[in-house]
Amino acid sequence: MKKTNFEIKLSNHVWFWLIWFLFNYLRWGAYFNDYKYSFKSNLLEYALHIPFVYFNILVLIPMYVLKSKYIKYTISLFATLAVIYLLKTGLTYYIITKNIWPEANRDYRPFELNHIVAVTIGEIYVLAIASSFYLMLTWIRERDRNKAILENQNKIKLKYLKNQIQPHFFFNTLNNLYALSLESSNKVPNVIIKLSNLMEYVLYDIEGTKFVPLMKEIDYIQNYIEIEKLRFENVEVNINLESDLDNITIPPLLFISLIENAFKHGGANNKNLKIKINFRVVNSKLEFEIINNFVISPPPKSKKGIGLSNTKKRIKLIFKNNFVIQQMVKFNFFIIKIQIPLYNEN
Repeated sequence: MKKTNFEIKLSNHVWFWLIWFLFNYLRWGAYFNDYKYSFKSNLLEYALHIPFVYFNILVLIPMYVLKSKYIKYTISLFATLAVIYLLKTGLTYYIITKNIWPEANRDYRPFELNHIVAVTIGEIYVLAIASSFYLMLTWIRERDRNKAILENQNKIKLKYLKNQIQPHFFFNTLNNLYALSLESSNKVPNVIIKLSNLMEYVLYDIEGTKFVPLMKEIDYIQNYIEIEKLRFENVEVNINLESDLDNITIPPLLFISLIENAFKHGGANNKNLKIKINFRVVNSKLEFEIINNFVISPPPKSKKGIGLSNTKKRIKLIFKNNFVIQQMVKFNFFIIKIQIPLYNEN
């Protein structure tokens, strides 16, 4: 069952009718130089206009138009117009003036066809203007509400995607820490300190923030890389900052899953893992590039990672279509390039 749910502030209704009443009062008062009659005439008319308009919007439209019962709506509308005509004509005659329409350029008689047509068209005119204004405000409100709902849904999706990264990463790191502890490695204390720094960043520094300084994110990435290096015998990682990046901000944890993938898939059966990470500004966009070598071998039987798919979803939600993602394989190197708009702190 379809229903209308018009929720417009009462003040908007009051101001609309007051302004329109004042406009017509001054218009006809000045035109005939009779402000007293204009006030009484408009007061009577608006006492009928207002209930007629809201009866149409709140009763007839939900009852018939929204249910596609257009014939019944038309019949009901003209029946209401007939009642309005009778009330307006009678009240004008007995309360205001015997001359049923003194502002007209000829004498009109009650219930004369021309008078009925003139009054009916006038009421339809008022109905059209008032209803259009009313529905326009309702449309604006519904548009804003739908926009807010969509933004809230996107926030929920983004939070879900970001939350996927955090437990995924910490699960892997704890596994690495466990493996080192079994070996009684002296690296364990260092790993715990770095893991503590990473957890502080994730749990406190970026909580509730949409963007973080790029340099702070790079510090997080470097800490992560240092932890990953502990479980690889031969790994070479280079981070190159090829532009001035001091004031640039990015969504937190945007690239970490790609770096994790470089270790996970590039390091499989690879005794000499090399990873190169580049940050640069290109054509007013931030470009992130990660390159890692790999050894061609059958894919290991493991759970499907989050990686690139997660990153693509987050970037699309945040930047809409204003981004570029490229992935390619050249010889034994896997390359991913991402370009996103620049966001400055200042």
